[in-house]
Amino acid sequence: MKTYTAKPADIDKKWILVDAEDVVLGRLAAVVATRLRGKHKPQFTPHMDCGDNVVIINAEKIRLTGKKRDQDVFYWHTGYPGGIKGRSKGQILDGKHPQRVVEKAVERMLPRGVMGRQVFGNLRVYAGAEHPHEAQKPEVLDVAAMNPKNKRVG
Repeated sequence: MKTYTAKPADIDKKWILVDAEDVVLGRLAAVVATRLRGKHKPQFTPHMDCGDNVVIINAEKIRLTGKKRDQDVFYWHTGYPGGIKGRSKGQILDGKHPQRVVEKAVERMLPRGVMGRQVFGNLRVYAGAEHPHEAQKPEVLDVAAMNPKNKRVG
């Protein structure tokens, strides 16, 4: 028996559209990371980018459970002494670029290194319901209907 490895000609990349409205952030990120990596396909090959292109809309309407909106903080350092800064997920979602919360959640579920960076390039996240990828005819993936725990209202 021989091990199957996908060649670039064998890889079929689809476009998937995900609506993030009222979907729990971590559960959405886990499903999207699997699709980006290509692990849902039978011809998955670890060293090849065989995942799909994923478009996420309504990122500003994502749900966070518990007190994560106020207590989960993204930190960074300015490079100056005493220059540590931080912003909570709620502040980012209410701010200018709410899609960055979803991007970071998905990025941290992908492998680190060259393959992770290449696969992350297949993700497009938009804060509102509009996106410029209608020409690709993306298939709709209803993450909220996959599991009752995926969708929270309130």
